[in-house]
Amino acid sequence: MTSLLLLRRAKPIKIFTHFTQYSFPQPYQVTLKNPIILSFSTQTSKFPEYEMPSVTWGVIQGRKERLVSRVIICDYLKTLGILSDELQNVELPSTVEVMRERVEFLQKLGFTIDDINHYPLMLACSVRKNMIPVLGYLEKIGISRSKLGEFIKNYPQVLHASVVVELAPVVKFLRGLDVEKQDLGYVLLKYPELLGFKLEGTMSTSVAYLVSIGVRPRDIGPMVTQYPYFLGMRVGSMIKPLVDYLLSLGLPKTILARMLEKRVYILGYDLEETVKPNVECLLSFGIRREVLASIIAQYPQILGLPLKAKLSSQQYFFNLKLKIDPQGFAQVIEKMPQIVTLHQHVIMKPIEFLLGRTVPSEDVAKMVVKFPQLVALRVELMKNSYYFFKSEMGRPLKELVEFPEYFSYSLESRIKPRYQRLKSKGIRCSLNWFLNCSDQRFEERLQGDYIETESIGPTFCMGGKLELPGSEIVSDEEDESEDEVLHRRTVSL
Repeated sequence: MTSLLLLRRAKPIKIFTHFTQYSFPQPYQVTLKNPIILSFSTQTSKFPEYEMPSVTWGVIQGRKERLVSRVIICDYLKTLGILSDELQNVELPSTVEVMRERVEFLQKLGFTIDDINHYPLMLACSVRKNMIPVLGYLEKIGISRSKLGEFIKNYPQVLHASVVVELAPVVKFLRGLDVEKQDLGYVLLKYPELLGFKLEGTMSTSVAYLVSIGVRPRDIGPMVTQYPYFLGMRVGSMIKPLVDYLLSLGLPKTILARMLEKRVYILGYDLEETVKPNVECLLSFGIRREVLASIIAQYPQILGLPLKAKLSSQQYFFNLKLKIDPQGFAQVIEKMPQIVTLHQHVIMKPIEFLLGRTVPSEDVAKMVVKFPQLVALRVELMKNSYYFFKSEMGRPLKELVEFPEYFSYSLESRIKPRYQRLKSKGIRCSLNWFLNCSDQRFEERLQGDYIETESIGPTFCMGGKLELPGSEIVSDEEDESEDEVLHRRTVSL
């Protein structure tokens, strides 16, 4: 009986072990001081690549003991320079040793005290129960260990997430959109907030709306990889108003869908602050309203540029160097809107080549207005075509002025063979007549008993890439991505 009374009066015994050694970024290792023999392993079977840190044990504290522990821990954090104001309403560990463990673990990830102060709530996350399972899962889906610290800094809220309940379903949803497995890490590094979205909310709605306007489901995955931010955009307030506005400009829905498939980042342009002012800017520079849709289809990026400054600069340059007036400049932009961002030193190279071949400056201006793609051609190719025109064909310079598109055709695959056919048959015709047609049409013309009336000339296929057959287009920047290289002109057949 006496022994039983002694047991009842015995004070609670606090037992704990310490997490004393780290070796991150190698798999986490632990050395225990005075370890207690436990009947279970501290490793998790779900993430065997990580060794679990020590487990801190303690008896249930009363209200008074908890307050004392909180004061002690907050004093410890203050000595490190960590602000504890935001931790007043969250559960903290019962000992300083556990809090030290969390701080040191975050520092091993690359966090500074300032980083922790930016989001001190991460200190409420258990190393064993929160941090290590989340880090293990992120690494498993493609975020390299060297990038984990950066990822957590950008989105520290992920440390509070449940791998099974919150993170895994989002990853499964992205894979269901045909995001490639090897691209998951790249997508999440670009937009880590995706891991906090609800599947039945914004993401599903955005995808469903884009498919409803004609975006092909198989292209959603590449769109997410290119610009995952659209998954977080609200349809009613962001996506639909922009789509409706572009459709109101005369852009066909099918063309708009193809545009978004290739350049989904257009959805990130602010409608009121950027898109509408840029459209008004184009009109103010003399662009006709009926060709706005064609301009946007050829060069969608024009909607997001600081357009007024660029147009003003290029218009002044064209007037000063090329003697092209504002009306002619507007015609140039209508036919080749990419010229807005083409560097002026690039523009001058083909211009100087023509001037050096005794083409009068006023004729050069006419050629540029008629065929703006001329200023984006490589001079080396122009030289070969010009010398063949003068030496082999022996035609007057006036024909080049009337049909500057001549420089856009391949010398070896189109100009030479067709000219030889004409020469063998003794046919004399204009450059436009024998170059601006398909091979089949050219054969039909050769078999005809008369020379038919010439067509108006090249036209542009709205929404497609603009190609210059047989010629290379220069880029104004060496490191320019493929999507930003100048579109090429398509000659109508």
